[in-house]
Amino acid sequence: MNAFNKLLDFLIKLESHKIHYSLEHNRGEAVMVLIAVPGERWEAEFFGDSHVEVEVFASVATRGPARGLEGEEALDRLFQSA
Repeated sequence: MNAFNKLLDFLIKLESHKIHYSLEHNRGEAVMVLIAVPGERWEAEFFGDSHVEVEVFASVATRGPARGLEGEEALDRLFQSA
């Protein structure tokens, strides 16, 4: 799947789950999706070469072990909790 279609599919899935998000363009080669869910803020960057980088910031009350930078597979957790 190309990068643009992957991004569009993800945005449609967020909307269907009624998850709030916004878009930013902070790096020349990527579009960032900022996602807000209770107790967490997610940053998912979609790159032109189709790879995805995910970082999750959790409140102290919900924080588990720090995960650091993750790949696209992390996005499955977002929808499991929604």
